[in-house]
Amino acid sequence: MNINKRLILPLLTTTVLLLAKFYLHEEAQSWTGPFKYLSPANTVLIIIGVVWTLLVGTGIAKREFLKNYDINQEDNLKARKIYTQLNILQKVANCIILLFGVGLILISFESIRQIGVGLFASAGVAGIIIGFSAQKAIGTLIAGIQIAFAQPFRLDDAVVVEGEWGWIEEINLTYVVVRLWDQRRLVLPTTYFLEKPFQNWTRTSADIIGSVFIHTDYTVSFEEMRKELDRILESTPLWDKKVKVLQVTEAKERTVESRILVSAKNSPTAWDLRVYVREKMIEFLQKNYPESLPKSRVTLDQIGN
Repeated sequence: MNINKRLILPLLTTTVLLLAKFYLHEEAQSWTGPFKYLSPANTVLIIIGVVWTLLVGTGIAKREFLKNYDINQEDNLKARKIYTQLNILQKVANCIILLFGVGLILISFESIRQIGVGLFASAGVAGIIIGFSAQKAIGTLIAGIQIAFAQPFRLDDAVVVEGEWGWIEEINLTYVVVRLWDQRRLVLPTTYFLEKPFQNWTRTSADIIGSVFIHTDYTVSFEEMRKELDRILESTPLWDKKVKVLQVTEAKERTVESRILVSAKNSPTAWDLRVYVREKMIEFLQKNYPESLPKSRVTLDQIGN
C-alpha cells in the first residue's frame, strides 16, 4: 500500500493538467499577452507529469517483482541474477523515458520544432560526428546492457579484480562498484569486465572454498597438523562440512608450505573461516611444535690450530 501511494501524486497532477488542457483549449486560443504562453506551458507540464508517472511506475514494478526474490538468503544465486537484470533494465527504461520526454517537450514549441526538423534532416552527418566523439561513452552503455544479460557477474558476487578481493555492490550502465574486504570501494567502468580477465568466486553457487597457507620448518608433523585441522573445523559453525584438505604444496630451501582448503556457505563466511583456521593453526604450532616454526640454520665448523 505504501508503494502504491507514490503513484497518487504524479497521476493526480497529470490528470488535473490534462483536464485543464481539455476544458480550456477553446479559451486559450483567444488569450493574448503573457497568457498566451500558458497553453504551451501546460503541455510541457503534462509531458513532465507523464514522464514522472512512468519513472515512478518503473520503480514500483521493479520492487513488486523483486518481492518474490530474497537476496539475503544463503542460496541467493537466482535472486542475485534477477536483481542484476532488473536494476540495469530499469536504468535503461528510465533513460529512454527521459529522452522521449525531452524530445516531446522540444517539438511542442513551434520555433524549436523547426530546429528539430532541421536536425533530423542532417541526422546522417550529425550521427557520424556524434558516433566518433561519443564512441567510448556509447560502448560503455552497451557494455552495461550486455552485462545485464550475459551476466559474467551478479550483485554480491565475490570477485578478484586489479589484485583486490571484494563483492559486487552496484552495477550501473556505465560503471560497477566493488566493495573491497576492507570496506574501500573500487569503481570500474563496465567495459573493464568485458576487456580484462577477472576472478568470480561465486559464479555458479554461493558456497566457496577458501585457502590458508602455513609455512613451517621441515621438522613439523603433517599428520598432527591434519588432526588439529579436524579439531578446529569441528569446533566452529563457520565450516559447512564439505571440504577440508591439508596438502604440502611447496618445499623451499628453508621452509615447507602447507595449503589448507576449507569450504563455507558463502564468501563472507569463508573469509571468517580462513582467518579463524589460520589463527588456530599458528597457536597450535606455537604451543606444541615451537621448534617447527620457520628458522634459519647456521653451521659452525671447528677450525683446528
